[in-house]
Amino acid sequence: MRIAICTLGCKVNQYETQALEQELLRRGHTLVDFDETADAYIVNTCSVTAVSDKKSRQMLRRARAKNPQAVVAACGCYVQTHAEEASALEVDVLAGTNDRLGFLDLVERAAREKTRITHLDDALHRREFELLPAGGLAARTRAMLKVEDGCVNFCSYCIIPYARGPVRSLPLDEAEAQVRQLAAEGYREIVLTGIEISSYGRDLPGKPELIDLLERVCAAAPELRVRLGSLEPRTVTRAFCERAARLPGLCPHFHLSLQSGCDDTLRRMNRRYDTARYAESCTLLREHFDDPAITTDLITGFPEETEAEFAQTLAFIESCAFAAMHVFPYSIRPGTRASEMKQIEKSVREERAARASELARAMKAQYLTRCVGKVFPVLFEGAETSGSAGHAPNYTEVLVATEGLQNRVLPVRILKSDGERLCGELEGNT
Repeated sequence: MRIAICTLGCKVNQYETQALEQELLRRGHTLVDFDETADAYIVNTCSVTAVSDKKSRQMLRRARAKNPQAVVAACGCYVQTHAEEASALEVDVLAGTNDRLGFLDLVERAAREKTRITHLDDALHRREFELLPAGGLAARTRAMLKVEDGCVNFCSYCIIPYARGPVRSLPLDEAEAQVRQLAAEGYREIVLTGIEISSYGRDLPGKPELIDLLERVCAAAPELRVRLGSLEPRTVTRAFCERAARLPGLCPHFHLSLQSGCDDTLRRMNRRYDTARYAESCTLLREHFDDPAITTDLITGFPEETEAEFAQTLAFIESCAFAAMHVFPYSIRPGTRASEMKQIEKSVREERAARASELARAMKAQYLTRCVGKVFPVLFEGAETSGSAGHAPNYTEVLVATEGLQNRVLPVRILKSDGERLCGELEGNT
C-alpha cells in the first residue's frame, strides 16, 4: 500500500512515527507525503492541549477528504484520552499509545477486510516498556532513542499521565545495544527522549538513574554526541553534574522545564520544585559546564495568575539568562484540575506570552553574542543557500559558506550572530 503519516506533538511521537515508518518499509509498503493520494493515512495524534485535539481532528478530516476510499487510522494521545470523540470522526482504525507494531497489523487488516477496528487499553495499568527500532529515515545525522515512557507527576494542567500511563524504562543493556547499533549505522548524535526522562529507571531492578544511563550510553559509543531531552530541575544535583561533566560526548544543552517563575503559581500547577530549587540547578550546571545552553518552557496566564505573579516570573526568567525559551499562553485542557480554576482572559494570556517572548528573544541574542569568537565542533545536517547548516553541542544553529558538509562534524570559528543563528568559518585544514 501507499501509506502517508502525519505526526503531531512531541519528540516521543516523532520517534514512534519513525519506528512505524521503518516497520512499514520492512513490510513492503511505500511511504508517501501526507498531501499525496494514498491507500492509507495514519495520524499520530497529540492531546497536550485543546488546540492539539483540534489539530488532530483536522488532520483526520483532511485525510478522509483526500481519498474517501482510503483507510484512515489514528493512534496516539488524543485517541487514548478522547476515544468517543475520535470515533465520531468515522476513522477506520483507532488505537492509543501502546503496541505500535500491533497497530500496523490493524491498519493492514482494515484494508483487507474493509472493516473498522478500535483497540484501546487502560494506560494506567501498563507496566512494560515497548521496544521499538531507534533511528530514522532521514540522512543519518541525528537519531532519537526513546528511553522512557509514562509520567506520574500529575501536574494540574496536564492530561498526559492518563494518556501514557506510569513510568516504564528501557533497560540499560538494551539501551547500550541500540546505541551501538545506531553508531554502526553512521549516526553522529543521539537524543535521549521520553515523556519524563528524569524518572528513568525507577521501575527497573536496582533502580538505575538517568546519570547511570548516560554513562552507559556514552561509554557504548564514545564517538557519538549524546543530547538530553527535557529534564525535571530536581534531576540536576551536584552529584549528577560532577558525573555528567566527565562525559566528553554529552552536549552542554540542558532543557529544564520551568512553566512559571512564581512559587504560588508553581504550587497551583502542582510542580515539584520552587524557584529557589530551579535556580540552584542553573547554578550547578554553570559551575560544571562552560557556558551551557540552559533552555526552558513557560506557560503564561495560568489560572489565577495575577499581574504581580507574572511580574515575578519575568524577573525570575531574566535572572536565569536562558539561551532559548518556548513560551505558550495557557490553553485550557478539559479534564484537568486547572480547567476548574478561575481562568484568565485569553487576550491577557496572549499579551503576557508576547511580553515573555520579547524577553526570551533578548536573552537568546545575548547568549549567541557570547558565542562569537569561540570554536565549536558543528554537526552539519543540511544545505543552505551557498553553504551548510548544523548545530553546535549547545544546540545553537551555525551557518558556514562551505557547501557539501552533510553529516560531518567540523570545527567552526564563530564570526557573528544575527540574534537567531550563528555564522562562522571552518577552522584549520578541514
